[in-house]
Amino acid sequence: MRQRRVIINSDAKNEADDQFAIVQGLLSPTFDIRGLVPAHFGTRRTSRSMEESREEIDLLLDLLHLTDSVTVANGAATALPDEHTAVDSPGARLIIEESKLASEKDPLYVAFLGPLTDMASGILLDPELVRRPVVVIWIGGPGYRGYDEGPRIEFNLSNDIHAANVVFGSGLTVWQVPRDVYTKVSVSYAELEEKIGDTGPLGRYLIKQLREVNATYHPWPIESRSLGDNPAIALMLYPESGNLRVRPAPRFGADGSHLPGSNHPIKVCEEIDVRFLLEDMFAKIRVFGREHAWFA
Repeated sequence: MRQRRVIINSDAKNEADDQFAIVQGLLSPTFDIRGLVPAHFGTRRTSRSMEESREEIDLLLDLLHLTDSVTVANGAATALPDEHTAVDSPGARLIIEESKLASEKDPLYVAFLGPLTDMASGILLDPELVRRPVVVIWIGGPGYRGYDEGPRIEFNLSNDIHAANVVFGSGLTVWQVPRDVYTKVSVSYAELEEKIGDTGPLGRYLIKQLREVNATYHPWPIESRSLGDNPAIALMLYPESGNLRVRPAPRFGADGSHLPGSNHPIKVCEEIDVRFLLEDMFAKIRVFGREHAWFA
């Protein structure tokens, strides 16, 4: 079976959706996972966010019986200080080394479920990277269609605006999934329990940690959550699952707004096939549970 070379960069302990995306990616047979890169998610909740992401990734690998089977390379612990200074890390070096092995027939896909720090650092450490066949898929940034997304800066962008500007100005192939799209991948507690509640420790943990995050950070009654990082996995599985519109790359202001940018073409996902995305994920988790005899 032909495989797609993939790195997943994730701020895995930030919320509750990265876990579902990482699991779907690791359970996808057409992915050759070249590495997982734990990412920071700022300092608003903890002073060791990258380390907590690493611990969460290690836990997921244990639940999937993949400990020591997948490369894990820590990303930067902090955002870039400016648009000219890299934050060196094993994760950035992994991206650089894997990019050197890429070809037009076999490009490297790097999915970012958090800030773009490690991609920007890779570019700054090795400027030749931008000439290699690398596809950057980013869950982040505000939408472009004028919808009211509220006054808050988009979270993944807020954790490293400098990095976003480096990547968007680089000329690399970028597929962006902005906030007005990734927030629409909602699942309910009832659906999760019905689809994966009987699939053993993996399914139970995914549901448990999602409920806990909601209870911790949402004071109002809630019984659902958007799995906003999974569109990155869906686009790598089947690019036609998203409606991608070509537009000029913007810059991002300090408030997260769009500014005139490099005009390098990027692709912005305006819609994702949520049915395909969720049913593929549910099916793979159920198959994993069945293969490991976790069904009651």
